[in-house]
Amino acid sequence: MIWRRHFRLALFYLRLVGVAAVSSMLIALFAAHGALPAAFSVLPQSGAGIEPARRLFEAGNYSPAIVALKNLVAQNASNAEAHFWLGRAYYESKNLSDAVAEGERSIALDPKNSNYHRWLGEYYGEQADRESSFSLARKVKKEFEDAVRLDGSNIDARRDLEEFNLQAPWIVGGSKDAAREQADAIAAIDPIEGHLARAEYDLQVLKKSDLAANEYREVLEAHPGKIEPYLEVADVYRQSNRPAEMEPALQGAERVKPSDPRISFYRAVQHILANDQVSSAEPLLKSYIANTPDRSDWPSHAAARYWLGRAYEEEGKRQEAAEQYRAALQLDSRFKEASSRLQALEKNAK
Repeated sequence: MIWRRHFRLALFYLRLVGVAAVSSMLIALFAAHGALPAAFSVLPQSGAGIEPARRLFEAGNYSPAIVALKNLVAQNASNAEAHFWLGRAYYESKNLSDAVAEGERSIALDPKNSNYHRWLGEYYGEQADRESSFSLARKVKKEFEDAVRLDGSNIDARRDLEEFNLQAPWIVGGSKDAAREQADAIAAIDPIEGHLARAEYDLQVLKKSDLAANEYREVLEAHPGKIEPYLEVADVYRQSNRPAEMEPALQGAERVKPSDPRISFYRAVQHILANDQVSSAEPLLKSYIANTPDRSDWPSHAAARYWLGRAYEEEGKRQEAAEQYRAALQLDSRFKEASSRLQALEKNAK
């Protein structure tokens, strides 16, 4: 298509002549061909605030969001919020080095913003995982600790700090006692989030699945008004291959926000794990891939491809399954489960 070819060229010119010039060029070029993509029809122009760029980001239109945010930064290099959202957009676009750079700039401009520190910790965490770096792991903890220190009510930051302390070795600052302290602090702020935090501690430290199950039961019986606690419980039972226990959580999610596309993902996984109505998983997963942005805080498209491969395997469609595992690995080359299942299929095909 014409607009796709010109879009690739425009990205090249972007590096040469700057954001502001290219954003105007894009709109003129696409309009001339009568093929202006919806995302670019709302590309913020000079003088626009941060909200149009945020809407692009929330819709998963990361490339035009980056163009818009770079335009804002070009107009005002001291705009900490623009640097922060530019970092978020780079992160979702899998451009980790630029995400880190923009996250660091946002904090240099606004060092007391708890959320900026929390997200820089996320970026450092991804870097540390890729590079197996102890020094980066220590940076992760520092950013999460700063986020909590600056805003003790930032539950997301406290959950991140708890998870770091649970998973990191002591040599980079991991501490099971510190993790428990965060779980208790979270419970004092929000009982539902406290149950979730304590359940994670029960599973990872105490290895007591019965205690964790009690915490999850408390979550569901509290009838949260938002969907995230239900999906967290469903995901825990997905990981432990317990499709029956996913059901109350998914029912709660459907009651609170029935249109949320993540429900379709978890319903599909539930069918596959239970080996029940597996054929219904295929349209659910294809719809999820087609109609949602690939974002770090939702089930990934790589995961959806993997589960689609699992569904095809259950149905005896080995070639189709292999294609989905390859697609998952193209999206996430470190997806171990997809790699092992693809290897098994290829070995058996010889």
